[in-house]
Amino acid sequence: MKYAPSIAFDEFAGSAKGVTAAKSRGRKYIRNRGFGNSSNSATQSEVKAIFRQLSKSFKTLTAAQIAAWNSLAQTQEGRSVLGSKAKISGLNLYLRLNHWVVACGETALTNPPELVGVVAPSEATLVLSAAAFTIQLASIPDAIDNLKLIVQASMPQSNGISDAYAKASAIGSPKDPVNTAIALKTDYDTKYGAPTSATPKVFVKWFYVNCAIGEKSGEMMGLATLTA
Repeated sequence: MKYAPSIAFDEFAGSAKGVTAAKSRGRKYIRNRGFGNSSNSATQSEVKAIFRQLSKSFKTLTAAQIAAWNSLAQTQEGRSVLGSKAKISGLNLYLRLNHWVVACGETALTNPPELVGVVAPSEATLVLSAAAFTIQLASIPDAIDNLKLIVQASMPQSNGISDAYAKASAIGSPKDPVNTAIALKTDYDTKYGAPTSATPKVFVKWFYVNCAIGEKSGEMMGLATLTA
């Protein structure tokens, strides 16, 4: 919540105790200080660390390798902050693909791969209770070589929240695609804490990545709600 400050705060900026003084579009205001979620911050730090290392390694590529990444990038698309389609650079593509390669425990690619496409995963059954949190795919592809399942989830949400998919981030390590239920509770509770009756909803996304080339499939989404 934001508050209009008195004249006493005219020259103040920054945070102290539980409030933050700031200025936007020429208007000064005070708002409750946000502290974030420490587990989610840890995950963001890990992701940023991978990107920092990849940004450094890109600079060590040969001119021919960089040109090859730039050439492949011209065939790909990204999204601007407003959601419109936009061209990406060779560096963008290098980071996008190698992030998943490294996240799967493999060595970053120096030469751009041949992109073949990755099939999206099937629908899944989500079960969330005090004792368990699982995801079970309705089916898996016939060929699963180099394929890993990435599961992302939001922190526990109240019943009043109808969409928190944008807040979902990876829980646990990349998983092998299997026909049986995959346990998520330990990884989830370690990251966010267990859902409660006050916050019973978890918004979940899942997709495949090809760990050999870092290519990602389309995403599937589902809602898990705590049951007795």
